[in-house]
Amino acid sequence: MKKELTTAHLKEIEDQLSCPTGTKGIEIATSMNLTNITMTKASIDALNISNNDVILEIGHGNCGHLEYVLNKASNIYYIGLEVSKTMQQEALLQLNKQQDSKNISFELYDGEKLPFENNSIDKIFTVNTLYFWKKPTAFLAEISRVLKKEGICIITFAEKEFMQTLPFVNTKFNLYTNDDINSLLKKNTLKIVNTIHKSESIESKIGDYVNRKYTLIILKQ
Repeated sequence: MKKELTTAHLKEIEDQLSCPTGTKGIEIATSMNLTNITMTKASIDALNISNNDVILEIGHGNCGHLEYVLNKASNIYYIGLEVSKTMQQEALLQLNKQQDSKNISFELYDGEKLPFENNSIDKIFTVNTLYFWKKPTAFLAEISRVLKKEGICIITFAEKEFMQTLPFVNTKFNLYTNDDINSLLKKNTLKIVNTIHKSESIESKIGDYVNRKYTLIILKQ
């Protein structure tokens, strides 16, 4: 059932989506994991993960999908990166479900500089974080810097036309079309090798059902 939310409630949803904190952040992260799981699994599938890959996920939320990543191949090293300490703490709870967690880490960062060496990551994916990148051109340069030669990065996001219909999408969101992504990549070494368009019916944050159109941009170094 659709919920009637005040302007203050809509702003709270927007704030929590950009950086979940506290009890409300945990609640919205649980909701995000459920509503984003199809997008997340599609992104993981498209990575074509191989044995021994080093996988970086930018903005993992509560990482309820960790098992799905780890089951893709053997001896994967998974690194989760977050701006939200609340989400890092929630994701760390996933380690309790793993018999062997030595190849799993969850780290915090400032949202701008990736805390990794040059050419150190095989595969990178990020789902529904693009809207919150403070300096998208510079951030893409950071992704290019840490990605190994022939490495793959997948950026998954809901399309601008769809996002504009959501009542909680306001000033914290920067929305993008495919053309916008092409413009951002003009001065970057990353190249688009495929663009996948998908759609699904989901329950929105305000309780109604919407048809979400989303895109996977597959980049290669």
